[in-house]
Amino acid sequence: MAAEQTRIPTTPVASSRPAWVTEELVAQWCAWVHRDVTRHGNPVPEPVTTVAPYDLAPTPPVPACADEDVASAVVSAAQAQREWARTSVADRGEIVLAFHDLLLARQGQVLDLIQWETGKARYHAWQEVAQVATIARHYARRARHYLGPRRVRGMVPGLTKVRELRVSKGVVGVISPWNYPLYLGAGDVLPALLAGNAAVSKADSRTPLTLLWTRALMAEAGLPHDLWQIVTGPGDVVGTALIDSVDFVCFTGSTATGRTVAERAARRLIGASLELGGKNPLIVREDADIAAAAAGTVVAAFANTGQMCIHVERVYVHEGVYDAFRDELVRATSALRLGQCYDYSADIGSLASPAQLAAVEAHVDDAVGKGATVLVGGRARPDLGPLCYEPTILEGVTPDMAVFGEETFGPVISLYPYAADSDPVALANQGTYGLSASIWSRDTRKARRMALRIRAGSVNINDGAAAAAGSIEAGMGGMGDSGLGRRHGAEGIRKYTESQTIAVQRLMPLGPSPKSSAQSFVHRTNQQLALLRRLGIR
Repeated sequence: MAAEQTRIPTTPVASSRPAWVTEELVAQWCAWVHRDVTRHGNPVPEPVTTVAPYDLAPTPPVPACADEDVASAVVSAAQAQREWARTSVADRGEIVLAFHDLLLARQGQVLDLIQWETGKARYHAWQEVAQVATIARHYARRARHYLGPRRVRGMVPGLTKVRELRVSKGVVGVISPWNYPLYLGAGDVLPALLAGNAAVSKADSRTPLTLLWTRALMAEAGLPHDLWQIVTGPGDVVGTALIDSVDFVCFTGSTATGRTVAERAARRLIGASLELGGKNPLIVREDADIAAAAAGTVVAAFANTGQMCIHVERVYVHEGVYDAFRDELVRATSALRLGQCYDYSADIGSLASPAQLAAVEAHVDDAVGKGATVLVGGRARPDLGPLCYEPTILEGVTPDMAVFGEETFGPVISLYPYAADSDPVALANQGTYGLSASIWSRDTRKARRMALRIRAGSVNINDGAAAAAGSIEAGMGGMGDSGLGRRHGAEGIRKYTESQTIAVQRLMPLGPSPKSSAQSFVHRTNQQLALLRRLGIR
């Protein structure tokens, strides 16, 4: 049976739509959706419609795009990109910094939009604002460092001068998901623009208004009109057409869809960056601070209502501290305030769609039906909102249960004790995912050694997930079925460029001169190579 401990902090909102959002304002945002006026007789697709998680009322429809709309958007973006590529990195950075300032000044609006479209708690919506502002500031200030020309050694020291340059790819296609419509929608576009590219973004059909609001804000900051295009519509139409038109693809979503994206991009010989799914582990060592580990697990498991690719789903606890940790974790989870409201009074918001609620219920029901125990949560809360589901902790999960190996993508975690003589790293490395992991220990030296053995793009020590994800100067991405490439850090902007080498040869050619034989040239070169080796020159 589900525990009765989760508190009821708020009452459901009467209407989910923010009062300041008018039909006229939505129409202004929708004007950023690219529509090709020369349709050549082709029918106009039906508008994109969805429902708001707070009350399942319809949100305003957004124009849908067809194949020719996407192709036209890429052509317009490519034309704008040629001029943009000639703009200095410093001037590009000033526009991004102006966007940074406007975002912080207008954050109340986008917080409302994010909550309206996703149902998440306001604090978790604010985290998107903070992350995008940090990304904007970091790349605006560091882009010249990341992208600047680099002198490298030539074949013959002193005679060969070589520079490595970063050249923009052209038009970058960004396909972002619904769970972080601002962070993943804009956070991947900003470094692409700073690297001299244009961008065409496919807005997720569940959360288009947040991205359209953001595009309008970028225009106010001074971004040229056609440089960042927005297309909307079903993924099998718009997403496919986008991959078939752009010069690079940045995709965030499921592993299954990521494979399709990679295959389609590979056929065109264009690059792709893919952040995909995860079934992320957390290890509690015997020497861990139990209170801190439990509090950190709650954040890592239930932030964004568990709807984030790096959230924890598997928790492995040393048997010597298992009971103490379990009890503390249940206590901390039971204290969470579940609800939906446009303020900071709820800790956990609702799920984003009926499909997400059904997926979470299916995993929990399957586990309970096969013998798992619900320690806390385990039930929907329609009295708080149509898609509210209590933060849930399961015990006794076995491999025959779907929740054991499949990504739940909701507020559900499973606890597993491990014996003193067993290897928690082997448990953490089970499965094919490798996105994020967490270790809790007072001995950080041992924890770092353990981290080296974990197959994951990020490993957090004494933190659930935020420490690595929030370090914008460090790369973030997955291994195995969790994806390819990295966002953030040097790779997060250089992936949007091509490396170009320019070499200048002086005084003498590379190779035999017309006056000497190949054999004498080989003899002299061998002597030079031996000398360079003795001098320790690389």
